[in-house]
Amino acid sequence: MVPDQQTAQSRIGQVLRFIHSHLDQPLTVASLATLGGWSRWQFQRVFAAHTGSSVAHYIRELRLSQAAELLLCTRDRQLEIALSCGFESDISFSRSFRQYFGCSPGQYRKRGVRCHLRAPIPVAPLPAPPPGSNPCQTRIRVESRPAFDVIGLSCQIHGIYSPTPDFARRVPDLWRQLRTRHILPEKAARLGVMPVSGDAGDHSFPYWACLEASAWQNHPQLPRLTVPAQEYAVVPFQGPVTNLEQTLSWFLDEWLPASGYQGCFGFDLEIYPAGPHRNIPDGHITVEYWVPIRPAGNRTVPMHQMVK
Repeated sequence: MVPDQQTAQSRIGQVLRFIHSHLDQPLTVASLATLGGWSRWQFQRVFAAHTGSSVAHYIRELRLSQAAELLLCTRDRQLEIALSCGFESDISFSRSFRQYFGCSPGQYRKRGVRCHLRAPIPVAPLPAPPPGSNPCQTRIRVESRPAFDVIGLSCQIHGIYSPTPDFARRVPDLWRQLRTRHILPEKAARLGVMPVSGDAGDHSFPYWACLEASAWQNHPQLPRLTVPAQEYAVVPFQGPVTNLEQTLSWFLDEWLPASGYQGCFGFDLEIYPAGPHRNIPDGHITVEYWVPIRPAGNRTVPMHQMVK
């Protein structure tokens, strides 16, 4: 990274830290631009380039995500939560919440399921993700999925922590077998499902190349697996497949310990977008990696205090 880029990254980091710790206070583009040492016009362009989001959208996502977390983990009144997250009134909070989550705050609390929560962008002292991905655009989010069934092929693989990893060979072979034997619906997302437990000392586990059962037009004579309901941290990735391992290592070693969540054994998911799948299994890929998580202890700390 050249000196000018390092300086801009450092100044953006300063602004992000300020945003994360002052979500309950008024935050204007003008004041944040002054904090970073830019004009308002420059700041908005630099912020978008480094985060992939506008200033207002980023702040709104974090405030609403923090409010959603407080609805689930505290008994605070809705108005108290709204004010603590920087909203001027219960009315403006409810309107924004419904637009973002598709339901009222009361309905979200009653449902009791985490979904669409945006985590703050990690900044120093956390190391950045590996080369090939923009650290500020690795936007982790928290989602919940109900139980669902998948249909496909499976094989036993050895993962990245195994003394003899073979996933880079076996996983592409399995996808090739599935595509060769069956016509996959173009509009259906492809899923890699990995039931991971702590029992395998050699770090081996099944890998399923599959589609959701509901996506098949006619259910083929293939094995079926039920994926249980689970909360996940979602790691988006786009780039050379060789960089995915580094990105996941960054997530596990650096992001997760500072997030207020902890990993747990369950069903890891790889979700590839619907459409032509020339990117599976070779070359550049676009994928979301879903890692099972749970709150670390009694998670009552607001999200903006998790990453600084």
